[in-house]
Amino acid sequence: MSAAFDRLAAALADRYRIERELGQGGMATVYLAEDLKHQRKVAVKVLQPELAAVIGAERFLSEIKTTANLQHPHILPLFDSGEAIVPSIIDDRSSTIDRHTQSYLYYVMPYVDGETLRSRLVRETQLSVSEAVRLATEIAGALDHAHSHGVIHRDIKPENILIQHGSALVADFGIALAVQQAGGDRMTQTGMSLGTPHYMSPEQAMGEKQIDARSDIYALGVICYEMLIGEPPFTGPSAQAIVAKVMTESPKEITAQRKSVPFNVASAVAKSLEKLPADRFESAKAFATALADQSFATTQSHGAPRGRRGISPLLAGATAAVAVAAIALAAWGWLRPTPTVEVSRQRVMLWNHPWGEFLSPGNPMVATQTAIAPDGSSIVFSDSVGGRPQLMRKLRDQAEPTPLAGTERGLSPFFSPDGAWIGFLTTDGKLKKIPVAGGGAITLSESGNDVYFVGVWLDDNTIVFVDDRNGLQRISAEGGVGTMVSSDSGRGRTIVVAMAPLPKSRGFLYTSCPGNCVGGSSVSVFDLATDTARTLVANAAGAWYSPTGHLLYTDRAGGLFANGFDLKTLALTGGAVPVIDGVNPNSFAMSATGEALYTVGGSAGAGSALMWVDRDGRSTPVDSSWQGNFQYPTISPDGQAFTVSVVDGATHLWLRRTNGTKQKLTQNGSINWRASWSPDGRSIAFVTNPRSSGDRDATDIYQMPIDGSTPPTLLHKHSYGLWEAELSRDGEWLVYRSDEADAQTAIRARRLRGDTATIPLVVAGSSSMQAALSPDTRWLAYIAETTGQRETYLMAFPSGDVTRLVSTGGGSEPRWSSDGRELFYKSANQLMSVAVTSAPTLTLGTPQRLFSVAGYRGARNRQQYDVSPDGQRFLMIKLLQDGTPPEAVYVEHWLTELRAKLQVKGTP
Repeated sequence: MSAAFDRLAAALADRYRIERELGQGGMATVYLAEDLKHQRKVAVKVLQPELAAVIGAERFLSEIKTTANLQHPHILPLFDSGEAIVPSIIDDRSSTIDRHTQSYLYYVMPYVDGETLRSRLVRETQLSVSEAVRLATEIAGALDHAHSHGVIHRDIKPENILIQHGSALVADFGIALAVQQAGGDRMTQTGMSLGTPHYMSPEQAMGEKQIDARSDIYALGVICYEMLIGEPPFTGPSAQAIVAKVMTESPKEITAQRKSVPFNVASAVAKSLEKLPADRFESAKAFATALADQSFATTQSHGAPRGRRGISPLLAGATAAVAVAAIALAAWGWLRPTPTVEVSRQRVMLWNHPWGEFLSPGNPMVATQTAIAPDGSSIVFSDSVGGRPQLMRKLRDQAEPTPLAGTERGLSPFFSPDGAWIGFLTTDGKLKKIPVAGGGAITLSESGNDVYFVGVWLDDNTIVFVDDRNGLQRISAEGGVGTMVSSDSGRGRTIVVAMAPLPKSRGFLYTSCPGNCVGGSSVSVFDLATDTARTLVANAAGAWYSPTGHLLYTDRAGGLFANGFDLKTLALTGGAVPVIDGVNPNSFAMSATGEALYTVGGSAGAGSALMWVDRDGRSTPVDSSWQGNFQYPTISPDGQAFTVSVVDGATHLWLRRTNGTKQKLTQNGSINWRASWSPDGRSIAFVTNPRSSGDRDATDIYQMPIDGSTPPTLLHKHSYGLWEAELSRDGEWLVYRSDEADAQTAIRARRLRGDTATIPLVVAGSSSMQAALSPDTRWLAYIAETTGQRETYLMAFPSGDVTRLVSTGGGSEPRWSSDGRELFYKSANQLMSVAVTSAPTLTLGTPQRLFSVAGYRGARNRQQYDVSPDGQRFLMIKLLQDGTPPEAVYVEHWLTELRAKLQVKGTP
C-alpha cells in the first residue's frame, strides 16, 4: 500500500479498519472499511486535499451536519463525519525528531454491494420504460425530501445513483451541501466544480450562484432521458461543446426516437428540461406525479400531442428506427466488432489536465500518452489524477474512463500482442505490466528512468524500453534480466520518445530526437536481426506499420502520412502520401483489427501571463500587454528586474525592469533558460546550448552581464549536459544539476574561485532536482522521490552530513525568502511556507498554506516562480484559457478508408 493509504489507516484506526481503495472522483477518494464498533462494512469518503484546504475542517463539519437529518428510503444515509489527524515522523536521521500532522476530512456512508446506475446503463444502454419511470420516481422522492430540508444536491448524475436490490439510492448528499455552503466562491481555486456538463442545468452552466431545487429536477430529467434513449439529450466532443448545446439547443423529441414511450412520460421529461427554471416543475414530487399521470400533456417546442403531429404511425416508426440506429452508431459507447466495414469517427475529450501538465514544459514529445487495444475494444491513456499521472481505461461500451488501480505514476501505455496485458513505465523509473482483466501491477525492471518514458511489446513476448541509464533494453515480458539493444538512446546525443512494433518481432520503429528534444525529430527502424538502426524519415514522429504495407507517421507540423514499406528490407518503397490532416505529432496509434486512434488540436498552455501574487493569493498582472509562453522567472536581488524565458520556436531569456522596459538577453542557441542572478545583480548564469558548442547537443552553463556589454562566457561544461544553475548569494559557489551515465539526475557543486573541484551532493537514489541554496549558504533545498513521491528536503551545505525532510504529502519547487527565514514549496496545489531557524541548530516550523497555485505553471525539473526580496509576493506564470487538452479521435474500421486512399486491395 502507499504511504498515503497507511497514514489514512493510522488516522482512522480507532474507529475504522481501512481495507482498500474503491475509487476516486473529482471530490473524494472512496475506501472500503469496517466499522469496528458496529462490525459492518462502510464506505469512507475522504475529501481531496486541495478541496479540504479550501473548505476548512470547521466549516465542513458544521455544514455537513444538516445532511445527517436526511432520512429517506432512497437516500444513502450519512453514518459519520469528522477530521482525523495523525502525526507523521518527518525526520529521524538527526538527533532531533520533528513531527508534523496530516489531516483528513471524511464522511462515512453504508457500503452498497451493488452497482451504480451508470454501470447499468453501460451494460444495458437503455432501460425498459417501466423501469426507467420507477427509478426516476424513486430518485424524485429522494430529491423532494432533501429539497424540503433546504438541501440541493447540485451533482445528480448516474454515477451518484446506486442500485441496491433493484431500488435507487441517491448518494453524495454528504458532500454537496458542505461544498456549496463552505466552498462558496473559492471552488474555482481548486480546479473543481459541482456538476457534470451533461447533467448541468442552463443556470448552473452559466455559473449562477443561486441554484434551487429546479436545477436538480433538470438533472433528473436528463437521467430519465438517458435511461429511455441511451444517451443524454446533449453530447459533444468537449465540456464546452456540451454546455453550448445546453444553453442554446432543444433536446430531440423522445417519442420520435422511441415510439413505445408514453406521451405523458415524454412530455414530463421535456418539461423538466426547459431552459428557464420557471418553466419546469415546481417540485420533484410534481415531476414524479406527471410521470405516472397518463393525462399529463404539454404542447411545448419538444413536440405537439401525438394526435396532432401530422405524421403517420408507419413513418413515425421508420423515423424512430433510423434515429435509434444513428444514435447507436454515433454514441461514444463504441460499436462491438461486427461484419460491417462502414467507417465511423467519434471525437471525445479524454484528458482532464492541460496537455503535458505533469511533464517537462516546452517538451510535448516527452511521452506517448495513449494506446489502443489490439482488437480495438478499449483505449488506455495517461491522465493527471490528484496531480499525478495515472493510467485510465475507456471501453467501447463504457460512458466514462476509469482509473486502473496500481498504475499510479504511469505513462506511455502499450498493449501485449494478445491484448491481455498493458505495459507501462512510471515517473519513478519502473517498467511494469498489469493484466487487462484486473489484478495487481507487476514490476519487470527498475530502470532508473528519469525523463523519457516509452516501450513496446513484441510478438515474441519481449519488451523493448528506454532505460535512461543504459539505453534501449530488451527484457522478457515474464521478467528477468534485460539485455542492451542500443546504448545511443538514453542520455547524451539521442533520445527515443516513441516506439511501435513490427510484425513477427522483425524489429521496431522509433522516434528519436537530439538533446532535450527542442529541435527536430526523426523516424527510424531498428533491425533486431542485424542489431542495426536506419533513419527512415527526417522531421517526423510517431511511426506505425500498417498491414497495407505502409509506414504511417506524423509530420512535426501536423498531419498523418503513408509511405510504402518493405518488411523484408525494412526500407521505404515509395513517396509520402497525405492520409489525415491535422493529426498531432506523435499521437497516432492503430489496432491489429484496423481501428485507429489519434489526437487533434489542444495546447500545452502556450498562452500565459506573468502575475504578482500576494501571500493571500490575490494577483495582479505584471504587464497586461505582454503574453506568451513564459518559463522559469527569476527576480534580481534588489527586486528591480527579473528574467524569464520566452518560448517562440527557440527559447530565449528576456529581462524586464520595474519601469516597464524589456530587452531580449540571448540571441544564439535553441535553449536559454533557468537563470540565476549574481549577488550584485549585474549578471546571470543560465543553461544554454549555444552555437559555439559545435555539433554537441548537450546544454552547458554560461554567464553574461545583463547590460549586454560582453557576450556570454562558459561557466561550466559537462559531457552529458547541465540542466540547472544556482549561484550562491556570497558569489562563491555554483550548484548545478547534471546527467550522468552511472546515476540518475545528480546535484553537484563547485567553488567559483580557489579549489574548483566538483563536490557531489545528491547522486544516489531516485530523481533529485530543483536545487535552491539558502542565502547564508548553509542549507541546500531540493526535491527527491526516495519515498515514492516527490518531497522537499534540506541538506547541510556543502558537507551533506545532515538531511531533513521538510514536506509531507508531496513537496516540490522550493524557494527561499531573501532573509533565509522562510522556505516556500508547492504541495497538493498549494503554496506552502515553513519557518526556518538555522542557528544554533536547524529548526523547522509547521508548514502553513498560503494560497492555491491551481492554474499557475509548475514543473518537475525547475522552479516556475520566484519570491520578491521582501517575501510578500511571488512572481508566477498564469496559464491562460488556450491551454487545453487535445481531442482524441477514434476511427472504427479505419483500414477500409486507408485502403481506399492508397488504392490497396486486400491485405498483404
